[in-house]
Amino acid sequence: MERKRWYKDMVFYQIWPRSFKDGNGDGMGDLWGVLEKLDYIRSLGCDGIWFSPLYPSPGADCGYDIADYMDIAPEFGGMEAFRAVLEGLHARGMKLIMDLVVNHTSDEHEWFQKSRQRIDPYTDYYIWRPAGPGGALPNNWQSHFEGSAWEFDDVRGEYYMHLFAIKQPDLNMDNPLVREEVKKILRFWLDLGVDGFREDVITFISKKEGLPQDHLFPIYKGMRFYNHGPHIHEYLTEFKRDVLDHYDCFTLAEAPLVSPKRSLEYIDERTGQIDMMIQFQCQCADCFFTDWMPLKFSLRRMKHAFSMWQYKLQGRAWNMLYLENHDHPRIISRYGSEDYRTESGKALAASYLFQQGTPFIYQGQEIGMTNWRPDSPALYEDVQTVYQNTHRGTRKSAAKRLHALWRSSRDSARTPVQWDDGPQAGFTTGTPWFSINPNYREINVNREEADPDSLLHFYRRAIQLRKSLRVVRDGRYKEHFHLNPRLYVYSRTLPAEKLLVICSFSKHKQKIRFPKGFDPANGKLILQSYKESAEDYLRPYEARVYYWEK
Repeated sequence: MERKRWYKDMVFYQIWPRSFKDGNGDGMGDLWGVLEKLDYIRSLGCDGIWFSPLYPSPGADCGYDIADYMDIAPEFGGMEAFRAVLEGLHARGMKLIMDLVVNHTSDEHEWFQKSRQRIDPYTDYYIWRPAGPGGALPNNWQSHFEGSAWEFDDVRGEYYMHLFAIKQPDLNMDNPLVREEVKKILRFWLDLGVDGFREDVITFISKKEGLPQDHLFPIYKGMRFYNHGPHIHEYLTEFKRDVLDHYDCFTLAEAPLVSPKRSLEYIDERTGQIDMMIQFQCQCADCFFTDWMPLKFSLRRMKHAFSMWQYKLQGRAWNMLYLENHDHPRIISRYGSEDYRTESGKALAASYLFQQGTPFIYQGQEIGMTNWRPDSPALYEDVQTVYQNTHRGTRKSAAKRLHALWRSSRDSARTPVQWDDGPQAGFTTGTPWFSINPNYREINVNREEADPDSLLHFYRRAIQLRKSLRVVRDGRYKEHFHLNPRLYVYSRTLPAEKLLVICSFSKHKQKIRFPKGFDPANGKLILQSYKESAEDYLRPYEARVYYWEK
């Protein structure tokens, strides 16, 4: 079957199911709540939804520890609610993308329970190693969430590898039976009518033979031996050839620490095995490698990341564009300004929505939700955050620990969506599963809907514009004034039309600058973040989009 590239004309909305909308009053977001809000999502101009995991799970990593790949968790409404949402999306001409998590499973998955008992054929479904002399670990690799990458299992009497949480054992993808299981999962959901997959840390699934010690890197120890491992392209090609090529679907790969050059090995439109890639460089403008190693925000670093991917992929592959997702704190609290929440939110929106690629919007991003500020570290629930607080922040004062958690925790992106200023922010009629950000009385969908100059309406106008202009889809990207630390200016050009995006990232007035060949007198101001624009300067966090047509 010919796989069409329909994703190039789309805008996706990411849903973190347990925090989006509760439809049955039990305090947990669910698919019945999603069904209620499909028209709202469509009203944004979004054509599809990416769901974070909906599968049955013990919840050690909020659903990314999967216990059954071929079912929907009862707390989300089960298969009945899933089918209703899928039908509702398709009836609206929208797509549904599932989260495929096959680097690891839950330790409560049937496969793992049988593997630890050495029951065939599951004995080698996971990566097991005996203890070394004196009970030594198999190697010195570190997990991303909880210390060592190895945990001893009393039942089997061996260590198993977990690159993430202890309750997330890594699958042994070198076992062809495991790869057949992955194909079964893909076929199951595609046959149900799902339109594609976001593939979680898919570049980690092939580990270097022998699992050698890592004596080179002080952080992410071992990562160089499993990120882009020896058989990664072989396995992805197998999935594509045997399953994906037989469906009109698309795939999106999560790829930590990947460069544009390396990404082309995966997503080149002529030779790649994946359609698009989630890169992390755009999330490193205020940190070093990880959100837990913060730096002062640098607009130059943000611009460089965006531009590097635009330039390197031009004509060869398609960009996935995003500012927020479930794995990072809220972008206004990081790259923008909570004091200028609406203004900086608009500048951030314009900074990425007019680049070449397929934009993704994370729930709450469109209304400018900000980082959560709890009174106690004990209120955080994310497994990565709990480990950081209990193992790496113990020498800091309580105030400094709270600030570090506010700044870096993924939980800030996981508080329930703020629908209105009523009880529980309109998220549920029951007791919410997780804390609601107290600022919901000022920041909520109802309030944004009522204000024609709100961030929500700006997103709608921007998305409508990008869909109406061919230059946004196909025009060549160029960054201007790249050394300017306060302005992000980029253009998109075709022979018959061109677009210029100007975004200020300053709290102070900035002199407006136009590149050579972009005379504002001959162009049209088609989008602006303030009701009225001054002629020769930009106000705090002002964004403008100009258009020229021959």
